[in-house]
Amino acid sequence: MAGADVLAGITAEPAVLKALETWRQWLAAERRCSDHTVAAYGRDMAAFFAFLNEHLGYAPGLSDLEGLQAADFRGYLARRNADGLSKSSTARALSTIRNFFRFLEKNGLAANAAVKGLRTPKLPKALPKPVTEAEAVEAIMSAADLASAPWIGLRDMALLTLLYGCGLRISEALGLNRGDVANKETLVITGKGDKQRVVPVLPAVTDAIAVYLEACPFNPGKDGPLFVGARGKRLNPGVVQRQMRQVRALLGLPETATPHALRHSFATHLLAGGGDLRTIQELLGHASLSTTQRYTEVEQARLQEIYRDAHPRARSE
Repeated sequence: MAGADVLAGITAEPAVLKALETWRQWLAAERRCSDHTVAAYGRDMAAFFAFLNEHLGYAPGLSDLEGLQAADFRGYLARRNADGLSKSSTARALSTIRNFFRFLEKNGLAANAAVKGLRTPKLPKALPKPVTEAEAVEAIMSAADLASAPWIGLRDMALLTLLYGCGLRISEALGLNRGDVANKETLVITGKGDKQRVVPVLPAVTDAIAVYLEACPFNPGKDGPLFVGARGKRLNPGVVQRQMRQVRALLGLPETATPHALRHSFATHLLAGGGDLRTIQELLGHASLSTTQRYTEVEQARLQEIYRDAHPRARSE
């Protein structure tokens, strides 16, 4: 199972190893973390315990974990920094460690107050990287030219139109069933944390989906997947990512032109057209307005670039 091989390489007392395995099972079964996430958590814990073995000079037990001080945790963060690991990677590793220690405390195995007081490394603010309106439309239209079958081309066009026209995450779009879009002007989308939001559907999106469904050779019924692969099963995100890479190569777009960039483009272009932040926040399903506010910085940067390129006094003599 995911993460099991990584955890098997950890050196610690039997009680700790048992706790780690129970934690891994809890992540998969109760938290419903993906295999990828569980494996990443396992790698984070393997690196942390490798440090502890060297730092303490022996394999740690539960009492040792409970006795760790803030200086011990800071020593681990300093080691990661010295090894040249990124701040984002260290922030995720610290989050994993906190998660494990919360699990230990919740199950009465060990309680450590020091880990709760650690500060997460301050991360540089990463701005969304949208494509232009013309690039978005061209990418959607070009998807049909690269498909292995006409109906697959229509499927890819419908999917990309949905991502750009409704600002969906790729997981949200691929999670839709046929009954979700039948004769509806709005979609009920289940996003992160199982939170639902209502998203209006543009006629262009409805039309693209209708054309795709008419051509699709599979009919799994209203409870079946909206977007299917070549064998009629629910479409895999990796297939969409591969198709978008081909579109980038065809059009000469940057590597940042991913399916998720169409969601960024949806928000950026709405803002440029006069949309207000609160509405865009609701459409995107952001829990915090501060997340949506990043798009104002993208728009300001775009306006500054236009100003520099277009204003006569901004040009060199």
